[in-house]
Amino acid sequence: MSGTSAALTPPADAQAPVRHPDAPAPGEPLGAHYDQCFGCGGGQPHGLHLEARAGEGVSLTAEFTVQPAHQGAPGLAHGGVLASALDETLGSLNWLLRIIAVTGRLETDFLLPVPVGTTLYLEAEVTAVAGRKIYSTATGRIGGPDGPVAVRADALFVEVKVDHFVENGRPAEIQAAMSDPDQVRRTRAFEVNP
Repeated sequence: MSGTSAALTPPADAQAPVRHPDAPAPGEPLGAHYDQCFGCGGGQPHGLHLEARAGEGVSLTAEFTVQPAHQGAPGLAHGGVLASALDETLGSLNWLLRIIAVTGRLETDFLLPVPVGTTLYLEAEVTAVAGRKIYSTATGRIGGPDGPVAVRADALFVEVKVDHFVENGRPAEIQAAMSDPDQVRRTRAFEVNP
């Protein structure tokens, strides 16, 4: 992306990303990481319900359909919702690395309006890893993989331990997540990652 800030440019000693051997196979759905997540959770009535699938290497594809609750200007997706879709897609890449990470920086370009009812097709990949920093990029196309690019983003994610969420989240939601057998299974899978 032209104009990318220095914070989103990997340092000279950055490494190429390496897909974890236990990552989901290409084409496999990644699933929601938490039922109440606005981006991917099924428990959010007005959420994005974004569905991501593992791609080759450290890449993925995702889709979401813009609903009436997602509009800003009449009949068009709110820019913040589109940024959320990009952030969710980019964050899902960390499943392929088997790293728990949070968004450190997200730079988004809005190129075309996205009407309500449109399915946004997203593609994302990790471009580099430097210590705890994960650099990635994404594009969102209207209507399919060959459609016009409506949004794109570059991001920096920072690796954290699961304690980050336990220490900073609200106890009721943490307890609900930790009572979900799928969430417990996923958390344990990350804990064994050295």
